[in-house]
Amino acid sequence: MKLAFSTLGVPGLPLSEVTALATAHGYHGVELRAHPEEPVHTGLTAEQRADVAAAFKAAGLDVLGVAGYARVAAPGDDGPVLAEVRALVDLARDIGAPYVRVFPGGGDEQSAEEADATATRRLGTAAEYAADRGVRILLETHDSHRTGADAMRVLGLVGHRQVGALWDVMHTWLGGEQPVDSFAALSPHLGYVQVKDIASADDTTPVGLGAGVLPLTDVVEVLSRNGWDGWLCWEYEARWYADAAPLPGLLTPGREHLSRLLNESA
Repeated sequence: MKLAFSTLGVPGLPLSEVTALATAHGYHGVELRAHPEEPVHTGLTAEQRADVAAAFKAAGLDVLGVAGYARVAAPGDDGPVLAEVRALVDLARDIGAPYVRVFPGGGDEQSAEEADATATRRLGTAAEYAADRGVRILLETHDSHRTGADAMRVLGLVGHRQVGALWDVMHTWLGGEQPVDSFAALSPHLGYVQVKDIASADDTTPVGLGAGVLPLTDVVEVLSRNGWDGWLCWEYEARWYADAAPLPGLLTPGREHLSRLLNESA
């Protein structure tokens, strides 16, 4: 498996420093948070997008994915959501990223069935657009569709190779789902896996990998046992927790922890 980290852990950091961190600490790629407060977002010009792609190529790193904030199950008109997804897909194509992350984002005013139908319709529509651009849209296990079983209610209906799953191991665990069950649900559609660690179920402050309560050993074990050889991406949520320890000092211990788990599960 290849290892990446998300720029959510180093909010606002210039790309030259992001690539330097990845290279210095032994990571193979980076997931880029796509937001106006970040160096990479959908407002970039064609020239700026080419510069992003060139910077990663020069550093010998992959852009794993574009982590967007489109909410495909959210109530309301389809048009603005589809426009946001298409803009993220275009950005991913232009900077050489194979994946775009979207959230479910179903609202309390909907039934689960309504949220599923909305997400299925929008993802099915966006799938052909993504296919034409060689990009895969990944629905993250998050918010209204926190577990693998929740996500599969949508992905099973979409049934398109360009729409898959992003397994956030914190949300499936908080949803009461065991890693073996999450993998069983998501494996036919799995794009990559976001790993992280937190202080407790009641305190989701990010901590170094292996220093918290999430079942990372079980996650890596089930992936290895099933011969999955994709990406593990460390999403350290520093942007949302001002008191979290700075990510750069944790990157090498985190990589070493994941490498140890991979070796032990081999």
